[in-house]
Amino acid sequence: MAESRKTGHLLTERVNPRTEKLDELPALGIVESIIFEDGTIVSAIEREKENIARAVELITGRLGRGGRLVFIGAGTSGRLGVIEAAECPPTFGTDPDMILGIIAGGRKAVWRSAEGAEDSSEEARKKLERINLKEKDVVVGIAASGTTPFVEGALAYAKKKGGGRVLVTCNPVETTVPEVVISLLVGPEVITGSTRMKAGTATKMALNMLTTASMVKLGKTYGNLMVDVRPGSAKLRDRAKRLVIQIAGVGEERATELLRGSGWDVKAAIVMEIKNTDYKKARKLLKEHGGFLRSVIDRERK
Repeated sequence: MAESRKTGHLLTERVNPRTEKLDELPALGIVESIIFEDGTIVSAIEREKENIARAVELITGRLGRGGRLVFIGAGTSGRLGVIEAAECPPTFGTDPDMILGIIAGGRKAVWRSAEGAEDSSEEARKKLERINLKEKDVVVGIAASGTTPFVEGALAYAKKKGGGRVLVTCNPVETTVPEVVISLLVGPEVITGSTRMKAGTATKMALNMLTTASMVKLGKTYGNLMVDVRPGSAKLRDRAKRLVIQIAGVGEERATELLRGSGWDVKAAIVMEIKNTDYKKARKLLKEHGGFLRSVIDRERK
């Protein structure tokens, strides 16, 4: 068993004076207390918007060179990273190996707590070695405390390999290992130390911003439309049809025909209609323009 780490001084471990009598409140009072505390989250994000934007630039620069984005953390932080990685392929059509989520303790820790796993920096190094971390990759370490050995070890290894490094935390930290530190200072939790609450919500918001802004900058949307959606369900196939109808200006029957002819590739289907070409040439045009649909079709419309 690992020796204890002193964490009582951390902002996220302090006792919240506003909720000291939480157990004496009725259900509505507890809910209202949580709502009040959650009101601090948006302002914490706002204060870090420039660092979030810096991280986006770092991520897009590496991904644009064929690198990968690796989220890594322990406990709640690790689960949030895994969720973020899992949600990108269906939304943005990314390769499953482009955005990865690594959690201390492995897959079983997603479902069952493996808190002791966070204490090994060596384990983090082994996990990054296993995926063959390269210089063009970016590691986003997620640690509410900012001092989790597993995350510290991951960022140290990424620095050694020359990879990009971002730390998302909910405490003030002094470290030169990450290139960008995003400190989401939401304050003490409703339940002391339960960082799945305000810290977890703020972290999820920041991760959403990192992936969404990066994907937009990499041409994965047209305006605010998810044109790289991977239509793997009836709902997403319906969305794909609506996208083709809206952007290409065709009826439902024609949209369906274009999607079937493109293997349900929304971008290619739109280019096929607007440029009056076949699937192979549509994909070639998209490749020539770095996957940016606007670059391919807007000139045609002027």
